[in-house]
Amino acid sequence: MKIYFATDHAGFELKEELITFVRDELHYEVHDFGASSFDAADDYPDFVTPAAQAVSNEKESRAIILGGSGQGEAMVANRIANIRATVYYGGDLDIVKLSREHNDANVLSIGARFVTSKEAKEAVQLWLATDFPQEERHVRRIEKIDSAIHI
Repeated sequence: MKIYFATDHAGFELKEELITFVRDELHYEVHDFGASSFDAADDYPDFVTPAAQAVSNEKESRAIILGGSGQGEAMVANRIANIRATVYYGGDLDIVKLSREHNDANVLSIGARFVTSKEAKEAVQLWLATDFPQEERHVRRIEKIDSAIHI
């Protein structure tokens, strides 16, 4: 599975750590949509949009996107067809697991200003390791979400 990364300046440092962790310790193929350097004036949609589009076009992939809160980044990603982005900014990791088990989340948006590197790595590892069990009720709900996009 390919893992796409994207962030603006607010998550740049943490993104660099997570790319190394996901590639070298978890052994996933990674692709970085940027930012490629710290620029306090950059805009997260410029990086998040192509990462979400890549996941939308490649079913067996996921994205990890970062920002200050992770909220705006998730909003951008969720505008792309077939994307189900969830936000993690610390606290109970059950929300990360449930995002995969109940919603088949394919984008994890991390609020870099609210988590430590250790917390982010734990969340990413759990999120990547959690499968979507294909339970009928969850599949049905996701189909309803997807059909609502075309209203």
